[in-house]
Amino acid sequence: MELNMKEWLPYIGMIINQFIQVGLIVAIKKAGSTGLSKYIFVSYSNALASIVLLPISFLIHRSDSRPAITLSHLCWFFLLGLCGCIINVTGNAAIQITPASFASAMLNLIPAFTFLLAIIFRMEEINFRRSSTLAKTVGTVVSISAAVVVTLYKGPPLFRNFSPTKFSFQDNGEQYYDYLAGGMLLLIDCVASAACTIIMALTLKRYRAELFIVFYYCFFVAILSAMFSLLVEGSHTSWSLLPSLRLLSILYSGVVGSATQVSISMWCIHQRGPVFVAMFHPLGIIIAAMVDIIFLGDTIYTGSMIGSTFIVIGFYFVMWGKSAERKADEESKMSHLGSSSTSKAPLLQNDTQKIDNKVSFGHVDL
Repeated sequence: MELNMKEWLPYIGMIINQFIQVGLIVAIKKAGSTGLSKYIFVSYSNALASIVLLPISFLIHRSDSRPAITLSHLCWFFLLGLCGCIINVTGNAAIQITPASFASAMLNLIPAFTFLLAIIFRMEEINFRRSSTLAKTVGTVVSISAAVVVTLYKGPPLFRNFSPTKFSFQDNGEQYYDYLAGGMLLLIDCVASAACTIIMALTLKRYRAELFIVFYYCFFVAILSAMFSLLVEGSHTSWSLLPSLRLLSILYSGVVGSATQVSISMWCIHQRGPVFVAMFHPLGIIIAAMVDIIFLGDTIYTGSMIGSTFIVIGFYFVMWGKSAERKADEESKMSHLGSSSTSKAPLLQNDTQKIDNKVSFGHVDL
């Protein structure tokens, strides 16, 4: 029974993470409905996340195994924070003017844009004779094409709740959505997230303490968004945490949406690998659609459903290609180790350990 529970824990953790992600979207909507600036929300939530992550980072990464932080490291952390600020601001702005299911679907474009940027920066080898390359290419084309459909085509209503409790974005209480502007903002969010993934891969090669990287990421996002908020927000009352709904949304975003979600993801990555974690992302679309219809009183349109379906199909093509490529690389390296093994067992053990370490960071290793 104990063994079975251990087997199920990663599945339970990733399902919880998808509910947390959808809850984060709802929290952002709630905070926006009170008039809280998206920039101030980003600053508060990331400041709280960095406060939570700092002691956890020292607990997980002991001083004897933690690399010393240099100026070069800080520059990489700052670059991550700059990308994170763009991600948070554009994402929050888009979430406030689009349904939760729409935002969840669009965020599945991140692997496709990561693949494109990796090609541009020559971090990804293109060989169309390999099935993995073909799968990633087809998945990228399908996902981006589907995103265009989701953004530009609405179609007839498919699911509708006739007795909703809506957010009052306008004086008449009607829900206002701008799919075109929201779609463009989410595309920027996805491109910035893809760039952040590549920068994270380069950063991890230089600094192998993941939680400290996440801490500095949140810290610099909080600082940059606070500076930007001071420039664009004229009144100091904009920083008020009243009504209490603002504070609750920030607490959820910082403690649950950032610190807890990141911790669960990292644990699941170490238990089952990055592909296992990524496979659960499309589940968020289903959860978000249920939240849209039941709790937010939104209508699901045919265009959104069709586009979301093809985004998920493209997502799985890209992830399958990446999984097949990683598996082939691991088999090639293990075969090379086997053919070049000598009587020096410690040397072979060290080489194998290096491979295991590389695989454990596979979620950002392109």
